[in-house]
Amino acid sequence: MSINIQDIRAAFPILHQEVNGKPLVYLDNAATTQKPLSVIEALDYYYKTDNSNIHRGAHTLADRATKKYENTRKLIQEFIGAKEVEEVIFTKGTTEAINLVASSFGRKFVKEGDEIIISTLEHHSNIVPWQLLCEAAGAKLRVIPINDKGEIIFHEFEKLLSSKTKLVSIVHVSNALGTINPVEEIIEKAHSVGAKVLLDGAQSSSHLTIDVQKLDCDFFAFSAHKIYGPTGLGVLYGKREVLEAMPPYQGGGEMIKEVTFAKTTFNDIPFKFEAGTPNIGDVIAFEKALEFVNSIGKKQIVDHENELLSYATEKLTSIKGFIPYGTAENKVSVLSFLIKGMHPFDVGMMLDAGGIAVRTGHHCTQPLMERFQIEGTVRASFSVYNTLEEVDRLYESVSKIAKLKNK
Repeated sequence: MSINIQDIRAAFPILHQEVNGKPLVYLDNAATTQKPLSVIEALDYYYKTDNSNIHRGAHTLADRATKKYENTRKLIQEFIGAKEVEEVIFTKGTTEAINLVASSFGRKFVKEGDEIIISTLEHHSNIVPWQLLCEAAGAKLRVIPINDKGEIIFHEFEKLLSSKTKLVSIVHVSNALGTINPVEEIIEKAHSVGAKVLLDGAQSSSHLTIDVQKLDCDFFAFSAHKIYGPTGLGVLYGKREVLEAMPPYQGGGEMIKEVTFAKTTFNDIPFKFEAGTPNIGDVIAFEKALEFVNSIGKKQIVDHENELLSYATEKLTSIKGFIPYGTAENKVSVLSFLIKGMHPFDVGMMLDAGGIAVRTGHHCTQPLMERFQIEGTVRASFSVYNTLEEVDRLYESVSKIAKLKNK
C-alpha cells in the first residue's frame, strides 16, 4: 500500500512556507523531524485545559493529566515491544538516557579493569559518558573499527569481547552515515560473555520497526523529537531485572517511597528513575506523534524513505565532484557527501539560499570524521513527508554548486 504524500504533508504546517523566496525543502530530519498539527494542538490543549502536576493530585485536572501522561507510556511500551509498561522510563532525551545508564549501571557494576565496548560510528552522547565512567572507575573503553563503507568490522568486535566486557553500547543506526548495525548478532555475542547491551535508538526508532524483546537488548534509548514529537523528551527502556538492580540516577520527589533524615527508601520502577516534576505537556503531546506513525504504518514509512534514498543516491552520484560517505549495504535514508574542492559549510549555505535545509559539519561524530580524514560532510536526511520532487530540487542545486569547482 502506497502512502498519500499530499495528505501527510498537509498535516505539517511548517512545510508550507518559503525560505529565501523558495518553497522550503526540509532535509534535516536526522537532526529533528517536523511536528504534525495533532502534536502541536495536543500540547496547546494541555496547557489550556489540563495543566497540573501529576500522580499526587486529588483534583480533576491532576487526574486528567495523569491519565494522559501514563497513556503515552503505555503506547510507547507497545511501540517498542517492551514486556511491561514499568520498563519505560521518561528522560530528557537519548543523551540523558545513556547518561542514566552510565551513572547508575556503571556506578554499581563497572569496576577497575572492566571494559566497555562502543564503535567508531558513535554519536558523542554515546562516547563521552563512557569515557567519564571509565576514568572514574578505572575501566577501559574499547572501540570497534569500521571499513570504508561505514560498516563495523564484525570479526574485530568479536576479538574485543572477553570476560572483562561489562557493557556494549552501540548505535543502532548511524546518524552521520545511515548505516544499520547488525545489532541482533552484536547482542547475541555480547550476552555470550555475560555483557549487557545498550542500543542508541535515536535514529532507528523513526526508521525501523523496533521490538526490544525480539532484539533482546538490555537497554534501548531514543528521543521524541526524531519521531515527530516534541524536543526535550526521551525514553529509556530497560529490562525489569536490570533496572531493579540499579541505584537511582537522581534524588528528589517522585522517586521515593519514604524519606526520613535517617534513611530514604526508593520508589518502584519506572518512578525510581523519574525524580522531580516531569515534562508533562510534551509527554502527553508525544502520544499524538506515535499515533501519527501508527496511522501510516512503519512498513509504509520505510518503503517510502528507501525509495527517496535510492532515487537521491542514483541522481546525486552522477554529479561530477560528488563524493559520498557511508555506502553501507544496509542503511536508512541518510545521504552524506562532499563536493570536491568545497567546504561542506559553503555547500550548506548555498543550498539554504535555494530554500533547501540540510545539516553540515561533523554531526557530533568527530572520531568518525577523523576515520575518514575529513572535517565533516553535507547530510541530507529524508522523512515520510519528503517527495521525489524535493529530491529533484536537491539534485539540481547540488549540480549547479558542483559546477563551480568541477567544470
